[in-house]
Amino acid sequence: MPNSKFNVLYVDDEENNLISFRAAFRREYQVYTALSADEGINILHQEKVPIIITDQRMPGITGVQFLEKVIPEFPDTVRMILTGYSDIEAIIQAINTGRVFRYITKPWDETELKMTIDNAIALYQLQQNNKQLIQQLNQKVADQQRTLDMFQKYVPPEIVERVMSSKGESDIFEGEQREVSVLFCDIRGFTKISSKLAPREVVQLLNLFYRIMSASISKYSGVVNQYVGDEIFAVFGAPTPNPDHYNCAVYCAIDMMHQLEKLNAAISAFTTDQIRIGIGINTGEVVAGNLGTEEKIAYSITGDTVNMAKRIEQLTQEKPNTILISDSTYQRVPGLFNVTSWSPVHVKGKEAELAVHEVLGRK
Repeated sequence: MPNSKFNVLYVDDEENNLISFRAAFRREYQVYTALSADEGINILHQEKVPIIITDQRMPGITGVQFLEKVIPEFPDTVRMILTGYSDIEAIIQAINTGRVFRYITKPWDETELKMTIDNAIALYQLQQNNKQLIQQLNQKVADQQRTLDMFQKYVPPEIVERVMSSKGESDIFEGEQREVSVLFCDIRGFTKISSKLAPREVVQLLNLFYRIMSASISKYSGVVNQYVGDEIFAVFGAPTPNPDHYNCAVYCAIDMMHQLEKLNAAISAFTTDQIRIGIGINTGEVVAGNLGTEEKIAYSITGDTVNMAKRIEQLTQEKPNTILISDSTYQRVPGLFNVTSWSPVHVKGKEAELAVHEVLGRK
């Protein structure tokens, strides 16, 4: 059977004291003895010793100095000192500074010393249990942080913060009416391009498209609401209010057009096709909030403003690399961009013709 006795190290420069200690406690503990501090340190390097007892007066180094010396390398050990009455004041000072657990006066009483060692063992076990619990707690905190970091890739950070601070589940389903600018960006002719690629290459292309275009969205304080196939649905002004959301949306669209050169250079490794996009922007009121059930929720922007932004983006089907904005957006950005107004057009879901404007660039 494995030895279940606790290891105890006793350091004393008098051989008779070591013999007496070993004889008194060898049945209770696994006793190691050393005639000097150096010999004691060698034992500590070879064996796992939770309890150290040392004589105070030894040649070359005192017991307190020896215990101070082992703390950096063996901080978990419980340290005790055997001492005469003349050294008690120094020992009490060492106890107050946390370097010594307990002192035992000479000559020691076997029953009292055993009780003190048992108390030291109980303290050591408690410390080890606490250390293990802290490690487990830290691991759980790290796991939760990884989960939260992953969650924020699916949900805007502002919504994550709101969910974490909400008092109840019902709070996170409260929607709010907000004026925002909605942007849709779609790859033109994606079906034809993807038909020439292997599935892995299609995924690689889409991930490059998402990453590069999303960087532009973040640059102008927008939030990606959804990736749907080869389409990006972004919003400016929610969940964080932004009084300049309409300007940010148009600036973002121009930047996305500029990023096409970078995107096409990146995909040239596996396709000769050039990515072209169409962008539609609309400004108006929406309902912003979490939709779903207690089992599954998603932050969403809903309303006619969103539908019209999608319809405007679809108008670029026959004119790739075009940015179209609604009249409601155009009225909020006068003089900032070079714009060409289209003739009013019919869009699905609207009886009246819709005024749209093509953004050519910054002024």
